[in-house]
Amino acid sequence: MGKYIMAFDAGTTSSRAVIYDRKGNMIAMSQKGFEQLYPEDGWVEQDPNEIWETQVYVARDALKKANLSYKDIDSIGITNQRETTIVWNKETGEPVYRAIVWQCRRTADYCNSLEQEGLKEMIQSKTGLIIDPYFSGTKIRWILENVEGARALAEEGKLCFGTVETWLIWKLTGGKAHVTDYSNASRTMIFNIHDLKWDEELLALLDIPKPMLPKPVQSSEIYGESLAEIFGGPIRIAGAAGDQQCALFGQTCFKEGEAKNTYGTGAFLLMNIGEKAICSEKGLLTTIAWGLNGKVTYALEGSVFVCAGALHWLRDGLNIFEHSAESEAMALSVPDSKGVYMVPAFVGLGAPYWDPYARGAVLGITRDVNKNHLVRATLESIAFQVRDLIDAMEVDLVDLKVDGGASANNLLLQMQADFLNKEVVRPTNIETTSLGAAYLAGLATGYYKDTDEILENWQVSKRFSPQMDENSREKALAGWHKAVEKCKDWAL
Repeated sequence: MGKYIMAFDAGTTSSRAVIYDRKGNMIAMSQKGFEQLYPEDGWVEQDPNEIWETQVYVARDALKKANLSYKDIDSIGITNQRETTIVWNKETGEPVYRAIVWQCRRTADYCNSLEQEGLKEMIQSKTGLIIDPYFSGTKIRWILENVEGARALAEEGKLCFGTVETWLIWKLTGGKAHVTDYSNASRTMIFNIHDLKWDEELLALLDIPKPMLPKPVQSSEIYGESLAEIFGGPIRIAGAAGDQQCALFGQTCFKEGEAKNTYGTGAFLLMNIGEKAICSEKGLLTTIAWGLNGKVTYALEGSVFVCAGALHWLRDGLNIFEHSAESEAMALSVPDSKGVYMVPAFVGLGAPYWDPYARGAVLGITRDVNKNHLVRATLESIAFQVRDLIDAMEVDLVDLKVDGGASANNLLLQMQADFLNKEVVRPTNIETTSLGAAYLAGLATGYYKDTDEILENWQVSKRFSPQMDENSREKALAGWHKAVEKCKDWAL
């Protein structure tokens, strides 16, 4: 047994590899970005080979930084951007099309047609999901319908589908393992979350040949070994789960009712709801959190498509600052946002609105508004969206655990506490996504005895308590909801 675990964090904009010790301390980390492609309005794509190449590069680099070899690594755990769809040729290993990213809205019209056919209730009852281009199923169908020769190859059993973790495991094992964990499978809109199988009725509806689908497996088990030539010797691949489920696990939300919010490219609020799937009537998703020790844990999820991505737009699109970390000081330089609201619906609105035709807007601008007010309004928009998710969950949370890159912003978390009127808790390690993947792998190999041992690793860094009075809070929320209404159905 090696001394350390290596986590692959295959994110939306970059690949990372993190090496952890038994206490959950980060020993080394390497990160490398990859290109985002926007061929048409609302379309988002990536190169699957670039995802693979950057992931191998950062893994080797992390080992080098830590002065370790494959012999020092107990196992690899993988976490990934979810719903992103890759289809490749089983014989050549080459993708037949670029990866269609979770943010991509190209199948919005088709999803709309499914809803008009009255299929919403049937699909939600089986998958826990609403009908939306966010999920993988309609993306697979689009590739089969639009890539020349793809459907014929799929029907001949020559194509493989996978989300990013499936693609990486397939590449790592040299094609020996074509698997997806339950949490990622539950994000495809073709997986029955109750019987844990690909749903024949949904496959027929979307005209997806079953042989191209990976085998659904637990989030914590040994899937295979990496090819010796990748790292100089084989390493067991023993854990996989979607990034938000991994963050829930890394935040040690093992008990029913515990919740976390991750502030990444998007914002994702998940609450552990135990071993029984409960359907939301308020626009939330029912998803599989993880499969562990023969049992499945479910979660309620609210998904915000653009969170830190809004800060990236201020940085890259408007050149307002050079680094996102500068946003806090700029926002603090003004006492408030001067009545400005920014709705970052760049690729539509996620939960609880689910409007793929919404588009972003900045409202309430007057002549004396400056860039600092816009930055503050952008931070507020992140906190407002998370408040919407909490309201939809209809639960009385004691506190909210937070993580992700943007959770390093103290002002954002104070805003969050103020708009929620709840305490917000930031752990010492905000990289809980990769940490969750490491924990899942370690449980499969016996590196960790049980979740109680993992629970001892979690530590609080800072607590944020609400300071805003009720009138100010309600006025701010009313303005936000008014702004959101102005953005709906814009692209219709």
